Parts: sequence; C-alpha cells; structure tokens
Amino acid sequence: MCRIAAYLGEPIALGRLLLEPPHSLYVQSWAPRELKYAKVNADGYGFAWYGDDNSPAVYVNPGAIWSDPNLPHLARNLVSDLWLASVRSATAGLPVSHANTQPFVDEEFLFDHNGLIDDFHAGLLPAIIQELDPRHLPTIRGNTESEYLFAMLRQLLSDNPDMPMEAALAELMERVGQWADGSRCLLNIVVSDGERLYAVRHAIGDDCPSLYYTTDDETYPNAQLIASERLTESTFWQTVPEHQILILDPEEPPELLPL
Repeated sequence: MCRIAAYLGEPIALGRLLLEPPHSLYVQSWAPRELKYAKVNADGYGFAWYGDDNSPAVYVNPGAIWSDPNLPHLARNLVSDLWLASVRSATAGLPVSHANTQPFVDEEFLFDHNGLIDDFHAGLLPAIIQELDPRHLPTIRGNTESEYLFAMLRQLLSDNPDMPMEAALAELMERVGQWADGSRCLLNIVVSDGERLYAVRHAIGDDCPSLYYTTDDETYPNAQLIASERLTESTFWQTVPEHQILILDPEEPPELLPL
C-alpha cells in the first residue's frame, strides 16, 4: 500500500506538492488518515516528472521520506508542470529496495499503483508472465505486482497503438479480474502520458482505496490534482467514484468513465 499525489497545471516547484500542503505526502508518510491496511508509509518514496526534453525522469529512495537529506534541495529547485509522487508502505514479501520503489517510468509514461494483490507470486504472477511478450520482461527490475501491472499496460498500448489510455486501463482491470480467481486486489492506479493524468479507482474482493481529485483548489490556481487523501482543507476536493477511470486534461473538464 502507499499514498499517491499528482499535479497538472502551471509549473511549480516540487515542494509545493510534496512538502507544503497541510496534509502533504510528507505528512501522510507518518500520519495518513485513510490508509486501511498499514499505519505509516516509511518504506520509500519517489517522484516523477517530464524533463526539458519531454522525456520521463524519476527519483526514488527506499528510505523514509523524512530521512532523505537531498529532498529539501530537490524540492526547492526542481520545477515542472506535471508531477507524480508517492510514499510507500511495503507489502510482506515485496522487499524495500530502489527497484521496488515507485513511481515507475519508461520512455513515455509515468505510473504509480496504490494497492496490493494477495498471493501475487503464487497466484496472478504466472498468468501475467504467460501473457507478457519477452521484450517486456527484461525491463522489470523488482518483484512488485505494481511493476508487472505497468509492464502489462505498456504491452497493451504497444500492441494497439491506436488504443486510448483509458481503454488500455479498462482492459488491464478486466484481465486482472480474470486472473485473480477470487483473490483480493486493490487497484488504484495513476498514470500520465505527459499531457494528461489518468486515475483508476478499483478493487476486487474489497473496498477501493481512497482517491480524490480537484480542479478548483485555491492553493493551486488553474491546476488539477489527484491524491489518495485530500492535501488541503479545500471543499473542492471530490471523491473519485469506485470502479471508474478519471481523466484530467488541461484543456478539458474532468471526465469519469465506468469500468
């Protein structure tokens, strides 16, 4: 499990999202309000953005966010119009390491998963490996269900170049449902293609983890945000409905699609 936050809008320093809000991810690392299956998020943190060349960049640290002496300097000096960040509470059997710390990126996408899949290695993993093209397997460095979900999503998109991201996410959720065979799956996902933010709030065999969005928070003029827990006390935060996909586009109003 983990807590996620994402930002899309005018360029801001990383600290505006990660550190400054009253209920920032920094605070949520030790005082989450809606984390159901853990108490703290001290097993790593990371953030991703798009660099000056428009390609994904990522920083991950397997230590607790409050223990990183680099963060104040990075938070003050890194600026972007799109951020995806998370703090991690590791699932048993998925070690704390750089390789297992999110967000994950490739040459095009940013990806973060808040959730878990019960008995993943014995149950669902063999089915995913059977479906994955061999070209994707060498890109997987860790052993989390999250990274395998990202690989499967990338395969769906590469095999179907005209498939919209929201359709690929819906297909991924359908396949997980088929593979899960009754196992509990918590499947909140946030992903970006560099232009939009996409979020899935979904679960199988349990309640969905919390997820919110806002396009009107006074702290972030002309911006759109997604977060596992509300970052501010603004009344404009809305709950992402369960079993739906949220699309945030800087040129369009928010869109919600049922799975």
